[in-house]
Amino acid sequence: MTLHTTHLGDDGPRVVFLHGLFGQGRNWTQIGKALAESYRVTLVDLPHHGRSPWGEEFSYLHLADSVAELLDAEDPVALVGHSMGGKTAMAVALRRPELVERLCVVDISPVTYRTGSEFAGYIAAMLGMDLGALGGRDDADAALLEAVPNRTVRSFLLQNLRRDGDGWRWQANLDVLGRDLEVLGRWPQEVDALEPYPGPVLWIAGERSDYVLEEYAPAMERLFPRVRKVTVKGAGHWVHSERPEVFLEVLQRFLAHR
Repeated sequence: MTLHTTHLGDDGPRVVFLHGLFGQGRNWTQIGKALAESYRVTLVDLPHHGRSPWGEEFSYLHLADSVAELLDAEDPVALVGHSMGGKTAMAVALRRPELVERLCVVDISPVTYRTGSEFAGYIAAMLGMDLGALGGRDDADAALLEAVPNRTVRSFLLQNLRRDGDGWRWQANLDVLGRDLEVLGRWPQEVDALEPYPGPVLWIAGERSDYVLEEYAPAMERLFPRVRKVTVKGAGHWVHSERPEVFLEVLQRFLAHR
């Protein structure tokens, strides 16, 4: 499975970005462009998302293997992943440490979460929309309003809506993601049993998020002993979009430290 990628910058070390659930590589465009003068940046659409292929099921091992195919042990990368992409990035680093020179995990932990009805509700609302009746994006926004009253979240979800000839389609594989939400919330046991990742790790948390809690620190430190945690004040789960200036400064310091 060849993943869709976007490349920014021609010189410097390589930095690869992985998005979260319902996202796509372009979610990292602002951060990627800011780094492109000093780094070779790759923005990845993960399986089931964006312009990358779909599969029959969701698996973090499959996601990690797909990302690993983009990497080269002779040119190891700084791998940055948010949420679902953060779990994928951790799995890549643990399974193929020779490919990852350093790791940045954004607002996620190597633990199993109870997958909330929130995400299931989003998927049900998106699948329940009559795409054939949409005249434009304003119609789509109105159709999601009741189920997703938060305008920011609604706009984020609607980034997955694409023109398909005279109609519309969802880029995300909503059927599989909805069916496998429980798997998406898990931390894979196959990865948990591996040797710790030896490289430097930056663990960025949002102050208002509950995805990175003190009780999760032992699991993180066991698998990633060189971890350093930074909490971004005023940010929730989408740290890099809510506080981009702070996020960029923290990431740049981590990338520059040798």
